Amino acid sequence: MTFTDLNLSEPLIKNVADAGYREPTPIQAKAIPSLVLGKDLLGIAQTGTGKTAAFCLPIINSLLLRPVERRSGLPRVLIIAPTRELCSQIVESLSIYGRNLDVKACAIFGGVGQKDQVQSLKAGVDIVVATPGRLLDLLEQKLLRISAIEIFVLDEADRMLDMGFFDDIKEVVHRIPGNRQTMLFSATMPAEISRLANGLLKNPVKVEVTPESTTVDKIEQKIIFCRTAHKFQLLKKILKEEAGLTLVFTTSKVNADQVVEYLLQNRIPTGAIHADKKQIDRERHLENFRDKVIKVLVATDIASRGIDIDGVTHVINFDLPLSAETYVHRIGRTGRAGNTGKAISFCDETEMRLFDKIKNSMDKEIPTEKFEGKFEGLKLKMAVAKKIKPPTPGKNQEKTAYLDHSKRQKPAEEGQKKRVHPGFKKTGKKKR
Repeated sequence: MTFTDLNLSEPLIKNVADAGYREPTPIQAKAIPSLVLGKDLLGIAQTGTGKTAAFCLPIINSLLLRPVERRSGLPRVLIIAPTRELCSQIVESLSIYGRNLDVKACAIFGGVGQKDQVQSLKAGVDIVVATPGRLLDLLEQKLLRISAIEIFVLDEADRMLDMGFFDDIKEVVHRIPGNRQTMLFSATMPAEISRLANGLLKNPVKVEVTPESTTVDKIEQKIIFCRTAHKFQLLKKILKEEAGLTLVFTTSKVNADQVVEYLLQNRIPTGAIHADKKQIDRERHLENFRDKVIKVLVATDIASRGIDIDGVTHVINFDLPLSAETYVHRIGRTGRAGNTGKAISFCDETEMRLFDKIKNSMDKEIPTEKFEGKFEGLKLKMAVAKKIKPPTPGKNQEKTAYLDHSKRQKPAEEGQKKRVHPGFKKTGKKKR
């Protein structure tokens, strides 16, 4: 099957071909024909399956078939996504597929001033891609109206549930017209998402594609046991000896900043994206990474959601993730679009429980190695800073990740035997 078989307009098919896409992915092949006909859709798919194009292409096609004069602050299409980065990437995809076509889109998200976003809305756009918080802010200020929405897309619904956006979503749904086409995409279907889908969708077509957890076979995986202090030099060794364009994941913002500082000290061009980074800096680092100006991008999980960059050769888990699902999501940033990739994870003595979770979730054995580093006097500002008090738990997932990471570093309780992996057994060498 090719894109010409999906009932899309010729200019749209040409733009898709110019972008280098020859055959639709399974979710595109299953979803686009129904969406072109105006049907509602429930899509169960993770990132990396091509779902963004699965809804962007029918949206552009619909706007081209029914052109309407733009009105200030009154878009025809509303797409809600959980993070700023995902909003920006959706708008970028719309720009690529809609090149030289009379379709305008803008991204609406917090963390930056609203002036430029408001100006775009006043000038008139067809499509608004927004995070829930800033969307409601602009609605309350009456700088945006959604009374003319014809197509509504809710992307990564389960992620928005996890991030505490569900009440905001319900408020938005109450304000959009009932006579609309609706698409809901979610990687999982917990009970709350199912209830939301039942209320939103009218006789939807259900499309479910193979979960990402079954597509990691093409990724070469490896776990390396090492001591916590040796992770930095192990990372440097891999980056200098074998890695190309590399995503490095940490569980906390503090660790991310330490990794960046260390790599820059060793003359390895690196950037970072996490919740404490200004939006303009996050976008600049993403663009530099995409354009291969920098070789390494360090990210926390909440900031990385939606990263979809071609050419990533390596994913390195500097810290093991807190769940097997997150592990699969992380390593899925490589080995995309039919390419192969490598996923290398570091595991220190505090992370054995997490290692067990990952190992038990995989259908095949993950090869392991051991790395013996040398003493290295780390001169990192973050490393010598005062001990940081763990933040209070809340909706922010990075706070939760930080707390969980700190918990797992506590010593074993008195009388409880601490489990040590064979890779960490004492060798008889004196400590330095």
